[in-house]
Amino acid sequence: MRFTCALKTVAIGIALTASGMAYAQGGGSKGDEMKKAEAAARAAENAKSLGGDLTPKLPPAVVPADPQNIWDLDLSSGGRVRIQLRPDIAPNHVERIKELTRQGFYNGLKFHRVIPGFMAQGGDPKGDGTGGSTLPDLKAEFNPMPHLRGTVSMARAQSEDSANSQFFIVLLPRMQLDKKYTVFGRVIEGMNYVDAIAQGEPPANPTVILQASIESDGKPPVTAPVAPVAPSIIGAPPAVK
Repeated sequence: MRFTCALKTVAIGIALTASGMAYAQGGGSKGDEMKKAEAAARAAENAKSLGGDLTPKLPPAVVPADPQNIWDLDLSSGGRVRIQLRPDIAPNHVERIKELTRQGFYNGLKFHRVIPGFMAQGGDPKGDGTGGSTLPDLKAEFNPMPHLRGTVSMARAQSEDSANSQFFIVLLPRMQLDKKYTVFGRVIEGMNYVDAIAQGEPPANPTVILQASIESDGKPPVTAPVAPVAPSIIGAPPAVK
């Protein structure tokens, strides 16, 4: 990839040099104009042969809703939150969310850190910000997606590669988090239930994830608490700063 980009740069550089030389030699003759036209044509052909468009490709802001990539959180704050997962920008993080969800890991866990106008954080089996799953920590998958209202991102400790099970939902835009935490999804329905999550660090009466599920699995919404699977925990406290 870097070699291809370097070749593109060389092609553009040759074109600019040739064009600059034609202007410097000047005189306004038809011969000079022909040289410039030929140089431009060669540059265009070189760029085309080396891959064409040099503009960086950004991931789409919105993708089609796919039940296999929709994470449903049934909250004690009132209803179901539907989250569009984005395996195209954070495949390993999405796979982790799916794996833990299907294990029943998130059922019964609390939102232990909820800061008004900032974010709601959950996914810790200890409930104090210091826990995680028994699975290995994830390598960061930082991507261009911004931390807007409804963005769902992974919490982590100081190390960039320390995300494990904890996540947070952004309540208001926080662009300073961009490319420092891995965005893996966004709320597409039920943001009003996110807004109703009990506030505090920790909240006096925390909001609970009654059930987490992948929509393609077809689980109906849960409105009463279910017994969580007893998970093992690990140390390293993930946190959003």
